[in-house]
Amino acid sequence: MPTNKSVSKAPITQFVNCRILRDHKLQREDLWVREGRILDPEKLFFDEEGYADQRVDCEGLIIAPGFIDVQINGGYGIDFSQATSNVRGGVALVAKKILEHGVTSFLPTLVTSPPNIYHKVLTEVKVQSGGVEGAGVLGCHLEGPFISLEKKGAHPEQYLRSFQSGGMLDLIETYGTLDNVAMVTLAPELPNSEKVVRELAQRGITVSLGHSVANLSQAEEAVQNGASFITHLFNAMLPFHHRDPGIVGLLTSDQVPQDRTVFYGMIADGIHTNSAALRIAHRAHPTGLVLVTDAITAMGLPPGRHTLGQQVIEIQGLHAYVAGTKTLSGSIATMDMCVRHFKQASGCSVEQALEAASLHPAQLLGISRCKGTLDYGADADLVLLDDALNVRATYIAGQEVWRK
Repeated sequence: MPTNKSVSKAPITQFVNCRILRDHKLQREDLWVREGRILDPEKLFFDEEGYADQRVDCEGLIIAPGFIDVQINGGYGIDFSQATSNVRGGVALVAKKILEHGVTSFLPTLVTSPPNIYHKVLTEVKVQSGGVEGAGVLGCHLEGPFISLEKKGAHPEQYLRSFQSGGMLDLIETYGTLDNVAMVTLAPELPNSEKVVRELAQRGITVSLGHSVANLSQAEEAVQNGASFITHLFNAMLPFHHRDPGIVGLLTSDQVPQDRTVFYGMIADGIHTNSAALRIAHRAHPTGLVLVTDAITAMGLPPGRHTLGQQVIEIQGLHAYVAGTKTLSGSIATMDMCVRHFKQASGCSVEQALEAASLHPAQLLGISRCKGTLDYGADADLVLLDDALNVRATYIAGQEVWRK
């Protein structure tokens, strides 16, 4: 227990017999936690003369930062793009269920919808910390409706919009509010998008490029204006061409400002992206890869018909299609499945696979001082995994919230 010199009377937990992911490598070290944050043991021992109140024997497991999913449309029968009578309850259900997949924070994602849906849902979904009740909500990801008709994918054509009024006014008319919005996906080739990208970035909202027919110079201009993410790379964008690689070319562009990183989302479910394409992207720009599930209502449910926003989706095996078509519509993959598949398909290290689901999304969102890392002072959001990267336990703020 803490001594009289301790700066806090809060109990201290020591995780022992573990390998922790720190400084991009797994290290055989104990992990110390107090008041929901990771402690520097040297300061604890020498400055405070404190020691652990509780020990957790990890039995040789890996401890990684909790996973962060920046694109998840729902799951377990819940569709975030539906204005139900209990929007908060739906978000809470998904938040609880994804704990078993190592996710400790997420962005509930809304696909292209009519304005009344945004006006109802966005007032109900609040930024909140995670805990035993579920993973934390970092804000919403609004994917559409300011996207390309040609690359709409599973988004309903009748609700697509352009920037008619010069930009931000269109956003407010459509969404109603930007409170609790963390990310917006848009097509940068739409007229008047430049002002929107700049304004959103100035407000601290991550701008992602996606569902777009933008060429490389249009994508580069958007990045220079503040865009920093690519929504599900390769999907719903122009295919790579050697004369104009389009948005994909941002991975190796020399027009990205020196102090900036362009991150890109990858649905590593074995369906949305061929393993060779995944390897090309990872080898070209390993530090920018962010694993996303793009999970829909049917994640965790049996095959059959389900909804995604205003569309009916059909699940056939591991594939989710717009009913009656072969248009892919999100995935039914969980984040731990994506981590395992990414490692197997790319041949990357365990550390790289884990950081793609933790450190990189935190860096993208500008929160890597407290999330996505096990550095001293960071939030003690943890996932314990075996060597096959199966989740064995999940902790939020140092408190166990799920165990197998």
